[in-house]
Amino acid sequence: MYGLVNQALEDFVKKGFGNTAWNRIREGAGIRLDMFVSMDSYPDETTHRLVRSASEVLDLDSSEILEGFGEHWVLYTAQAGYGEMLAMFGSDLRSFLNNLDNMHSHVAMSFPALRPPSFEVEQIEGDPGLLLHYRSERAGFAPMVVGLIKGLGKRFSQEVSVRQTAYRETDEHDVFRIDYVDAGASPPR
Repeated sequence: MYGLVNQALEDFVKKGFGNTAWNRIREGAGIRLDMFVSMDSYPDETTHRLVRSASEVLDLDSSEILEGFGEHWVLYTAQAGYGEMLAMFGSDLRSFLNNLDNMHSHVAMSFPALRPPSFEVEQIEGDPGLLLHYRSERAGFAPMVVGLIKGLGKRFSQEVSVRQTAYRETDEHDVFRIDYVDAGASPPR
């Protein structure tokens, strides 16, 4: 993963739990670096170790950490200079989700070693909700997707509820059901 991900995780922890918690997490994960370089690539295991250590230090389940981090990621990347790019790929939640793979292709121009997940939006017949199909070579990040969707809902002022309905461990891939809390906020078809 690129350092930008680990930088965002650090920002999430520091803003929510303080510098001392971050230092304990970094130490528990065996990370000796003082900082991550956003454009440098780091082994996926570095991020996994940070999440496991955060789970121990913060006494939270790793899925809670990943979900909170996913929500934070949306805000962090917008503030880290990617806000205009995010705006290019959709003005509402549905259009943005439909363009996630296009956005990742665009991002890959700056991050050549990027191995992004793939997303497919499925409209549910006669239902304002959506199904989001998530495929990734990386295991264990489904809770982060829940947080990402919630964060995107906030970004587009569309309150959503999200629940996972299929799991890559037992199904072909992860699937998330997205429902709009305020029926008037559901995007046009």
